[in-house]
Amino acid sequence: MTAIKHALQRDIFTPNDERLLSIVNVCKAGKKKRNCFLCATVTTERPVQVNVVKVKKSDKGDFYKRQTAWALRDLAVVDAKDAVKENPEFDLHFDKVYKWVASSAVEKNTFISCIWKLNQRYLRKKIDFINVSSQLLEESVPSGENQSVAGGDEEAVDEYQELNAREEQDIEIMMEGCEYAISNAEAFAEKLSRELQVLDGANIQSIMASEKQVNILMKLLDEALKEVDQIELKLSSYEEMLQSVKEQMDQISESNHLIHLSNTNNVKLLSEIEFLVNHMDLAKGHIKALQEGDLTSSRGIEACTNAADALLQCMNVSLHPGHDMLHAVKQQQQRFSDLREQFARRLASHLNSVFVQQGHDQSSTLAQHSVELTLPNHHPFHRDLLRYAKLMEWLKNTDYGKYEGLTKNYMDYLSRLYEREIKDFFEVAKIKMTGTTKEGKKFGLHGSSGKLTGSTSSLNKLSVQSSGNRRSQSSSLLDMGNMSASDLDVADRTKFDKIFEQVLSELEPLCLAEQDFISKFFKLQQHQSISGTTTNETEEMDGGNLSRSYISGVPQPVSSEKDMIRQMMTKIFRCIEPELNNLIALGDKIDSFNSLYMLVKMSHHVWTAQNVDPASFLSTTLGNVLVTVKRNFDKCISNQMKQMDEVKISKKSKVGILPFVAEFEEFAALAESIFKNAERRGDLDKAYIKLIRAVFISVEKVANESQKTPRDVVMMENFHHIFATLSRLKISCLEAEKKEAKLKYTEHLQSYVVYSLGQPLEKLNHFFEGVEARVAQGIREEEVSYQLAFNKQELRKVIKEYPGKEVKKGLDNLYKKVDKHLCEEENLLQVVWHSMQDEFIRQYKHFEGLIARCYPGSGITMEFTIQDILDYCSSIAQSH
Repeated sequence: MTAIKHALQRDIFTPNDERLLSIVNVCKAGKKKRNCFLCATVTTERPVQVNVVKVKKSDKGDFYKRQTAWALRDLAVVDAKDAVKENPEFDLHFDKVYKWVASSAVEKNTFISCIWKLNQRYLRKKIDFINVSSQLLEESVPSGENQSVAGGDEEAVDEYQELNAREEQDIEIMMEGCEYAISNAEAFAEKLSRELQVLDGANIQSIMASEKQVNILMKLLDEALKEVDQIELKLSSYEEMLQSVKEQMDQISESNHLIHLSNTNNVKLLSEIEFLVNHMDLAKGHIKALQEGDLTSSRGIEACTNAADALLQCMNVSLHPGHDMLHAVKQQQQRFSDLREQFARRLASHLNSVFVQQGHDQSSTLAQHSVELTLPNHHPFHRDLLRYAKLMEWLKNTDYGKYEGLTKNYMDYLSRLYEREIKDFFEVAKIKMTGTTKEGKKFGLHGSSGKLTGSTSSLNKLSVQSSGNRRSQSSSLLDMGNMSASDLDVADRTKFDKIFEQVLSELEPLCLAEQDFISKFFKLQQHQSISGTTTNETEEMDGGNLSRSYISGVPQPVSSEKDMIRQMMTKIFRCIEPELNNLIALGDKIDSFNSLYMLVKMSHHVWTAQNVDPASFLSTTLGNVLVTVKRNFDKCISNQMKQMDEVKISKKSKVGILPFVAEFEEFAALAESIFKNAERRGDLDKAYIKLIRAVFISVEKVANESQKTPRDVVMMENFHHIFATLSRLKISCLEAEKKEAKLKYTEHLQSYVVYSLGQPLEKLNHFFEGVEARVAQGIREEEVSYQLAFNKQELRKVIKEYPGKEVKKGLDNLYKKVDKHLCEEENLLQVVWHSMQDEFIRQYKHFEGLIARCYPGSGITMEFTIQDILDYCSSIAQSH
């Protein structure tokens, strides 16, 4: 085992700067016996590291190799299995449990003892040694034994230690000096002994020679000790003297500390007094302004504003801890509270008086606006009140109850004032729309309130009457020269448009100015991006609760302040929306086409208001009214479509251009002039589509029911009129309908021409239809002349019945009949006549071709030529 230990030290551990302290030959428990060695090693360099290394013999040779190493600090448990009986098995608990069987119990015990000693010396770590005999775990051993690692020299642990390089060199030099050292060891040892005796003698002589020097040194030491004693005596006297000085300096230091502490307290006290005086002292001028200041003049208002701000600063000063317990501070705070209450009461009383006076002053100016379509200007009143804006802000921050009361009083006074002004304003607008007060009664205007009376049935009746009037006007006007509407209608609608625009133009700046004033005067923020709500969602204000903006006097977020502005505007201008709805109803009663003007104007104003503030009162109110206008517009379109369904035509007179076709032309022309560059063009385009489809359906319905006028004529004339209207107006959304109208017009023109031309040459037509029928049955064209009913004699007989004179007479009768069918206002007679001429010539050429193919060489020809046809048609047209 010693040889193996030396070999492992030399081959494996020395190159790694490690020393092998203990070794045990082991194999793994329960497996095939493959022996290896567990080695306990320490490093030669500091800090010392202790390892347990597994060494295994190589399979390819007789040398050993290092397989696995564990640090001893990772060892948790050493289990010897049995502390009484000799047992070679033991376990080491590192990251997992390793079970080993030693070659002998002695080697196992030696290895475990070495592990315990290394732990005690280098690690002092808590390693559990279980089932281990207590004799192996002794912490120290007798000094004569060289087996203890903890008690003595490290070299005693090792049975063998190599010489270092210097020792080897000295031995070699000594052995070179004695050539026989190797051959005669006894002579070499004797020589070394003699040299050692010589050295011992020299040492003794050197010691004896130095005895005198030692005696001299002792005397010097005695003298030095005497000097030290003298110095110690002097130091003791000095220390006594310094002790009295130290006591005096301590007294002086304590006195200085007390003086410094007193000065520091005085400075702090002065600072606190200055703070209270500077921040809680209100100037006498400010006190006088708060108690007696003039709230009517600009200078007095400015003085009161400055005094109120100074009072607020004094009341809001952040006191240091303990200040509020001072009696003077409490008195001053109470005085400030009394001043605040007194001034807030005086300010609220004065502003209430100003609100009341404003109502009286504005009432006196209503008379001069009663004949003009203008609203009174509130700018002077706003300008005067804005001088109190800072005081209102002060009141809002200090006494919200009075601020809320002022707000409610302002709304009450101003709502009554604006209600009178706006109702009078709308009364003037209604009178101007209807022309005179007497005419206004016809449309349901009674009294000064300007309210519309009358039931829904009267409104519908008036609408039907107005539609009937328009139809009768269309008929008479078409006779006068294709005018779409009378000059009177155009003038009335233009006047209505101007009045309605002026109404909106007057209301818009009034609302914006009032909203801006409310925001500035009552210090409410309005220009914040928040989600808007409609007027219907606004909480009604009643009693003393103006808004939810303040809860227990604590300001709420900006959105609440914006809601508060909208609520105030809703309360002040609560009459605007009903008055606008009444005005819209009146305009719709006067002329249902007025809804077109109102839709465009209202849409523009809503768009403008939403660009300024989409959640404002004006934007919301106009948006609600716009819904009513759009509903009236849709009702106007629906009424026109209903009238188309209910139209009845005379059975005794020709149809001509249908009334609803002319009305569509009037509507489209009017709408295009109104909706030019309008924001709500999409609504008109949808209405166009509905109306034109209804017109198409109704034209076909009337054409099918017509008895006096042929169906093709009704379709041709009306679709020609529709096509002409759409071509003239160039409505982009109706391009498909324009093409459809042209196609229907062309189809029915051709159908009417073909149908009408069958009558002038009726027998000739029947004869050649029979010829074509025979050819269609399979008879060759040149053999048709051999048919008894279609021989040459029969053909000559038929042709003789239609000489040029008879043809001209037949064409003349045809012209007269067409003239009776067609209406004059559409002026399609010459177009139809020219189409008939072309169709007649086409038939003539067709007959000539049949004669040439079916009766070749017969020399049979018609008794008139194409030139004769052209002359007949021209002379007939000129004669009529």
